[in-house]
Amino acid sequence: MNLHTTPHNSRAPRTTRRLAALAATAAMVVAGVQAGTAVATPDDDARTTSAKPATAAALGVNPSAQRATAIKSAQAEASSAAKALKLGGQEKLIARDVIKDAQGTVHTRYERTYDGLPVLGGDLVTHTTAAGKIKSVDKATDAKIAVASTTPKLKAAASARKVIYAGGENPVLAWETVKKGVQKDGTPSRVHTITDATTGKKLHSYEAIETGTGNSQYSGEVEITTTKSDAGFQLTDGERGGHKTYDLNQGSSGTGDLVTDDDDTWGDGTGGDRQTAAVDAHYGAAKTWDFYKTALGRDGIAGDGKAAYSRVHYGENYVNAFWDDSCFCMTYGDGEGNKAALTSIDVAAHEMTHGLTSATANLDYAGESGGLNEATSDILGASVEFFADNASDAGDYLIGEKIDINGDGTPLRYMDKPSKDGNSADFWDENLGNLDVHHSSGVANHFFYLLAEGSGKKTINGVEYDSATSDGSTLTGIGREKAYQIWYKALSVYMTSTTDYAGARVATEKAATDLFGADSEELKAVSATWTGVNVK
Repeated sequence: MNLHTTPHNSRAPRTTRRLAALAATAAMVVAGVQAGTAVATPDDDARTTSAKPATAAALGVNPSAQRATAIKSAQAEASSAAKALKLGGQEKLIARDVIKDAQGTVHTRYERTYDGLPVLGGDLVTHTTAAGKIKSVDKATDAKIAVASTTPKLKAAASARKVIYAGGENPVLAWETVKKGVQKDGTPSRVHTITDATTGKKLHSYEAIETGTGNSQYSGEVEITTTKSDAGFQLTDGERGGHKTYDLNQGSSGTGDLVTDDDDTWGDGTGGDRQTAAVDAHYGAAKTWDFYKTALGRDGIAGDGKAAYSRVHYGENYVNAFWDDSCFCMTYGDGEGNKAALTSIDVAAHEMTHGLTSATANLDYAGESGGLNEATSDILGASVEFFADNASDAGDYLIGEKIDINGDGTPLRYMDKPSKDGNSADFWDENLGNLDVHHSSGVANHFFYLLAEGSGKKTINGVEYDSATSDGSTLTGIGREKAYQIWYKALSVYMTSTTDYAGARVATEKAATDLFGADSEELKAVSATWTGVNVK
């Protein structure tokens, strides 16, 4: 299928939007969801509808132009906040984000230092009235931050960073090392290891490169934004923070080459044309940006109006995609035979949301917090695909159903019953944190589906679902829009780096209270749904 472009004269002179026809089908193996359209949904009378969905302002709009000033102001008051929280004299707070919601509450996210050392697991969020009085605080740890000495007894590699590790029962002086390498499937690896600086005991480790699953099911003609240059056109989106898409030319480092074209007609819709993958990645990034802006009131991944960038054609036969904080970028492989690029909207939404999580709660990518991190990318990824309203692929709660990884037409994951994939958990239990984060995410994915759509059998956009609860209770959904608003509010102002499933319940209950009220049906639904997945 050839790609056809049509200019829209309403755009700025050096920025043009174009229509690009994408391929019909290609395979992938990363963690995401199908690009889809928000069409048929269950009847309203099958849902809890005590209030309309909240506006973006209620979630806490903080325009990028005001964000820097708000953070600077919060930093100026950081010492006062530390005193109000009764932190020790050697502790300092570093303001990382500020959000003011519709109720006038100011939510300030801080990192913490002790005697000048970063405190891993020491982050906290204060919730302050418009008059400046702290109403409450959410901390990654309730432990007192103090160590006997900041002089380590054991030496470490020259590249190691001295830190205070507060992720255990008692804070300890530690070394943090980062080992770079390559994972078995070709994904870059950046493993952080925390070691007790006194005993040498390994305290914690996690992989900083965050991966996921999606698909290369392309969706007919889509709009992309390009920029005219002296030599032609380039994949730079001047309307969305300057997002750029690069071709790595099968390399695995750097940015490669900015994708350009002579006549603003991009690709041919097949894996044989290098531009096709770039067009799809560029489009997916744009749709995710638009969702953040329109549905969440968020100005880009970090809320600062600045775009990440995309890299396509990574490695040889690389069947994955990933987010990397160190470059603030999404990277996509070309799949088997370098002909099935993993660059669809759902992949972009999933990977970009890892960046959003890093910029907000910064959920540790291990244990239960890692499962919540991964689920957040699936939850908002699914929400983006419905938002995209792509007529060629209706939205659903199946993950990877078009790629046929299993060879029998079944999806990679099921949000209505995660255990159907053979690995993911439907309900919480004490061993959940031992699962791979892509599988412990099942409980949160199940929660989101049940909260949005309710339990029992139903058909949505032609797909049949049958979702059960752990206690046999019957749940009525509140609708997808309310569900993702509650999740985002919880992520952005209540969750911290160490939030586990019990903490996620508390955070979403607080978010539902903020958005819909302490006596709302929405709050009751959130509580009942967590109980329904055995998070009590």
